[in-house]
Amino acid sequence: MLLSKEDIERLERLGFSREDFTVSGGDGLTRLRNVREWCYFYDPEEKKCQVYEYRPLGCFIYPVIYSNDEGVITDEFCPMRHTISKRELKIKGQILLKHLKKITSEVTSLLL
Repeated sequence: MLLSKEDIERLERLGFSREDFTVSGGDGLTRLRNVREWCYFYDPEEKKCQVYEYRPLGCFIYPVIYSNDEGVITDEFCPMRHTISKRELKIKGQILLKHLKKITSEVTSLLL
């Protein structure tokens, strides 16, 4: 899950350390860390997200994702993907594209 600067700062304000919940790739993008097979913030015992109200925008949009080959789609691995209506896919898809553009501009500004 890609994280924007805003996502990271919001989670840090909750007391979490960026080094604990993020992973940076060689592409300059910052992603949410997985621990074993789970998101860093997912509590498998309680079966819920510890930061649900403050979750990253990508988590809010999920299972709507961007595929380089197909564009905006629902994640085929999500068992609830069938619950996303065409209208919701369109709306969340627009939000996703704006979010990706924002993240790309953040990374670009760091490289300049």
